[in-house]
Amino acid sequence: MLELRDLHKHFGERTVADGVSLSVAAGEIVALLGPSGSGKSTLLKIVAGLEVADAGSVWFDGQDISAQPPERRGFALMFQDFALFPHLNVLDNVAFGLIEQRIVKTEARERARELLSRFGLASHATHNVWLLSGGEQQRVALARALITAPRALLLDEPFSALDAELRVALRDEFSQRIQEAGMATLLVTHDESEARAMGGRGVRLVDGRLTSLW
Repeated sequence: MLELRDLHKHFGERTVADGVSLSVAAGEIVALLGPSGSGKSTLLKIVAGLEVADAGSVWFDGQDISAQPPERRGFALMFQDFALFPHLNVLDNVAFGLIEQRIVKTEARERARELLSRFGLASHATHNVWLLSGGEQQRVALARALITAPRALLLDEPFSALDAELRVALRDEFSQRIQEAGMATLLVTHDESEARAMGGRGVRLVDGRLTSLW
């Protein structure tokens, strides 16, 4: 279980978190909504270890991980800018996490090919990522986020660049894979219909405080 315990974060006069507490169970998707600039992405970064909270703590499976660096938390992040490696082709972008875990490169690439096939990207495996459309880049980023079977997923508008039909198909598959793998997932989105379709629970962040939506 992923837990946020009494998190506080301020940037000058701006309050991002004012006593935020939230728990996300294994296999559960909690959708986090809120107006632009409310601090949703900053909250994800605190959970990931990319930002430090002013007070409060982040826990996973009963352990305080607040002091752990991002690479030790075992979480996968996918933000709006994709963060793909421009010097690697599609296949090696997806396989990268496995190779970092010292999986033999041939096996890592084979597993990456299987995942690319499920995402409809098998024919793009050897392409440079910067030649792909925005939607294709986002699907590569989704595949890369999933391939290492992370302990938790932190997703910031993961389907924003996709057309409506593909968005529905992928969010359904994503929900299924998350539940099958038992990953605690925090999903930031501005789309309430998408949040309701994916999120077992929904919360809204306004003025640094969370309120329950469903």
